[in-house]
Amino acid sequence: MAQASGHDINYIALAGALHSIGEAGGKPVPPLNLVGDFGGGGMFLAFGLVCAMLEAQKSGTGQVVDAAMIDGAATLMSMFFTMHAAGVFSMERGTNLLDGGAHFYGTYGTRDGKYISLGSIEPQFYALLVEKAGLDVDRFSAQMEQGKWVEFKAELTEVFKTKTRDEWCDIMEGSDVCFAPVLALDEVPNHPHHVARDSFIELDGIVQPAPAPRFSRSEVGVSHGSRIPGEDTLTVLQEAGLGEAEIKELVESGAVVNTAGA
Repeated sequence: MAQASGHDINYIALAGALHSIGEAGGKPVPPLNLVGDFGGGGMFLAFGLVCAMLEAQKSGTGQVVDAAMIDGAATLMSMFFTMHAAGVFSMERGTNLLDGGAHFYGTYGTRDGKYISLGSIEPQFYALLVEKAGLDVDRFSAQMEQGKWVEFKAELTEVFKTKTRDEWCDIMEGSDVCFAPVLALDEVPNHPHHVARDSFIELDGIVQPAPAPRFSRSEVGVSHGSRIPGEDTLTVLQEAGLGEAEIKELVESGAVVNTAGA
């Protein structure tokens, strides 16, 4: 299907990712364009390029990196293909351990109309959730009894509606409950964790994520702001060895755009 047009949503649909995301009884929910374009595409291409460069250093021979977004998205789903083969991942959305089916792994609304997230999978984390949420220890001890998940989830839904998101943060955030507030984009940069790590920078008047990942020896930073298309044309062509006359001809013919000094 190399000649057929498509977008992220089509690629993750073919990879099985889209079918697996959504609430029980509902339709599939697009996870923005994170899984196909960026996860299955950009990240896998970057990984492929690094692998090819390392291999070229050994063999002295280059090669084409074939990074298809569908392949990458399918690879990201490897664990769920394995779980399905083992009979522990249902094709019914919103009924599994990691897709929001479990009462201890998902999101809940709070009294102020906001949301919190839980990931209390391990027994010790789950026990802490039960304690801090004020749940009946004996009733909720059947953590992995899937037949009770719907019932438990309904009860937790009511419990979390009794307090605001910030009140639940005071109770659970920073503990081993595996809890976090669900932050909107305009809230994210101000969270204490991001402030402590300098996770965001301001560039061209826009607050945006800082470069990642980071390294122990190599300093990661931003050398300049956004570039205007054609702003670096002259520099690039000069560094490529083209003379002034050749560059002038390319610009005048419209073959390249030069906006330097504009």
